[in-house]
Amino acid sequence: MANRSSIRENLQLVRQKIEAAAHRASRKPEEIELIGVSKTHPADAIRHAYDAGLRHFGENRVQEWEGKLAAVADLQATWHLIGHLQSNKAARAAKVFHSIDSVDDWSLAQRLDRAQSEKGTGKKLRILIEVHMGGEETKSGVSEADLPQLAERVLKLPNLDFTGLMCIPPFRENPNEVRPFFVTLRKLKEQLEARLGRPLPALSMGMSHDFEAAILEGSTEIRIGTAIFGTRPKPL
Repeated sequence: MANRSSIRENLQLVRQKIEAAAHRASRKPEEIELIGVSKTHPADAIRHAYDAGLRHFGENRVQEWEGKLAAVADLQATWHLIGHLQSNKAARAAKVFHSIDSVDDWSLAQRLDRAQSEKGTGKKLRILIEVHMGGEETKSGVSEADLPQLAERVLKLPNLDFTGLMCIPPFRENPNEVRPFFVTLRKLKEQLEARLGRPLPALSMGMSHDFEAAILEGSTEIRIGTAIFGTRPKPL
């Protein structure tokens, strides 16, 4: 696990790469939100990254995050759930996350909508729809064919703020081989915007290995774990 100084140095390096990739794509670096994937790392690592200027963090599991939240609840950060969420944990997730970036079916969306309503804050819960790409059975997400119908239904839920799309493409040693998946997600977003008659500003794609390629293809949110926090500790 990285310590305070190495997290700060890692963040600086990642930001430099974001800036370089953005310039290559004739984009502004500030268009790209950096989400630090803090799953399996302790609360101290989150605090170190926050002190170094990071404001968005991604976690994979509701239960793990519930165990860490108290130690960082004072931070003015945005907490994203980026891992697969089971419908029976929707209410718990709505309580402890600001954004659910991995919605992939109608039942889950309905439960999140209900849970957000029961919070009584009057605010909408931000969500992204995760699209399944590459045909890997181990990955979650709605199919490309079923995406339009799910998006249309989710848009009608009054307590959810449907903001865009997310994907986790297959891993390739050469990041350029992943770019076609990023192109596909961007085109799906553009088609949905035309179909729904409204903008979907968020395109969450790109991780430590391939985020520069994702930026070149229009990503607005990249999810970086190892390149910031170092190798994940092995679970006990």
